Amino acid sequence: MSKNHHWMLECVTDSAQVIGDLSGQLDTITTICEMVTSALLGGKKLLTAGNGGSAAGALHLAEELTGRYSRPDRRALPALCLAADGTALTCIANDWDFASVFSRQVEAFAQSGDVLVVFSSSGNSENLIRACQTMRQRGGKTIGLLGKGGGRNLAYCDQALVINSQRSAAIQEAHDVVLHLILEYLEKYCD
Repeated sequence: MSKNHHWMLECVTDSAQVIGDLSGQLDTITTICEMVTSALLGGKKLLTAGNGGSAAGALHLAEELTGRYSRPDRRALPALCLAADGTALTCIANDWDFASVFSRQVEAFAQSGDVLVVFSSSGNSENLIRACQTMRQRGGKTIGLLGKGGGRNLAYCDQALVINSQRSAAIQEAHDVVLHLILEYLEKYCD
């Protein structure tokens, strides 16, 4: 085995273990799926947010809901990724600060009963913490897909799934599996 194959095999093995560990958190994943499905089928909307690679996960979940996941006959569902609008992000960061880029949007868009899903491999992003705080003030629910012990954001989530890893890539890969499980669950119940 070449030197490159050795470290690649370590990464693949670690990722497989982290994803496999999700089988021990199926109750939490089911609760998250139920929260999202209940809100969307009850006429509420889903907001998502994350930074960097986690923003890509947040965007992925939102676009699959407004677009299509696997069922072409499913109606479009109201989901908005707060990391997707570069003009809003730069406006808010410039006029206030980067820690406010998501909370200002939650203030603008969230209504009572809506759900915010935050993606964070560290759980310590101030802009996601503020978004969760604002969502609660607006009467919405907060879900955290977190890693590295959950970080400070854990305290601001009504429901959280914490991925047991210190490696950001493995955490984000597990978050991708969870977001697909959310979509699979929802499409079983959506008209």
